[in-house]
Order: sequence, then structure tokens, then C-alpha cells
Amino acid sequence: MTITIIDITEGEKYEKYLYKCLCPMPYRKYRSRDAYLHTAIPKGFRKKILVWNRDIVGTIEYAPAEFSGLPILGSNIYVMNCIWVLRRAKGHNFGKALISNIIQEIQTVNAKGLATIALENYPSPWLKKEQIEKLGFRTIESTTLSMLYNEKYRGRIFRIYLMWLPIEPDAEIPAWNTEKLLRGVTFCLAHPLYHPQSYKLEKIFEKIETVV
Repeated sequence: MTITIIDITEGEKYEKYLYKCLCPMPYRKYRSRDAYLHTAIPKGFRKKILVWNRDIVGTIEYAPAEFSGLPILGSNIYVMNCIWVLRRAKGHNFGKALISNIIQEIQTVNAKGLATIALENYPSPWLKKEQIEKLGFRTIESTTLSMLYNEKYRGRIFRIYLMWLPIEPDAEIPAWNTEKLLRGVTFCLAHPLYHPQSYKLEKIFEKIETVV
């Protein structure tokens, strides 16, 4: 079994994967992604693909917290915007291989940890909590939200988690801005929290107060 992990952040050969990820959709550049990449790449954003026997089956993107696409805050940490391994490549620990690869890289710039989000009961196969936990992340905190957009799923209640993978023992635990989470994200139209521009709403989620 031969695997190769390739940094595709710059150059034209794999440029389409900066915009369409591994989604089976037409490749096109779009304004919100362009704006994000223009700002984030010079500040440390990276995107990589995993090639297995000449087949592209995995991807990961990450950036320093200040320039990530997610509202996660922290000192000397990186944020994983997303990770995805195709179902046909399941069972080979490719997700862990991607995580190991970027941890080795960000340690060279003195990063002390890696943060991301995870989802439960969300209508998307990506960033599920059990998947993120298998990669070594643990829960820091969570909140319950309801979907305001998408007629099919409007009113659906789900839980979102702030997840943390410390690299150094003195790493500062990250925090997040839950108010910004309610607006969704615009940096990638394939992301589970993407805020479609066709929805003229300031917020696409609302917080649900839970009684303990």
C-alpha cells in the first residue's frame, strides 16, 4: 500500500481541490473562498491531499487560529477547518495519518495544539463527533443549536462541540465564539456549517437553552 500526502496550497496542478475539496461537484472559483484564501494563505493556511495508489481519497485543511475559517480562539494553536477521508478508503487509518502529518509540521512553528469542531445529530456525514474523537481529540465544551434554514431540516436540533488535541503539556485550552457560530461559515461551500448566500439571514442557527 502506497500513500502520499501532498501540500496543494500553492501551484496549479491541484488547484481545483482548494475550491471543490473531494466533493463530486463542478470546479469553480467563488468569491467567498477566494477572499478567504487570499487572506489566510500568507498567514499559514495549508491544505493537503492524501493519495492512495494514485487515487485521491483524503484531504485536510488547517490554519493558525487567527486565520482559520472557524471562530476558535487560542494562543499558539492551529485550527483544523476540515478533514475528510472517502468511504472507499475507510479502515486504513488515513485520517490519523493526516493528523500526524500536520502535527509534525505545526510543531516546527511552535504550535502547542490543534482544535476543531465536531457535530452530533447534524444532517451531514462530515465532522461527526465519534470520528473526531477517534483522531485523538477530546471535548472542551459544547452547545445545542437549532437549524433556521433549509426547509427540509428547519428546526432540527443538533449539538456542536469544541474539540482539542494538545501537542505540548503547557498548551492553553482554546475557546470559541458561539455567537459567530450562529452565522455559519462562508470560507467553504462544502463545509457542514456553510451559510448559503441565497439565505438572506444574519444567523442560520439559534441556540437552544438546555435544562440540567
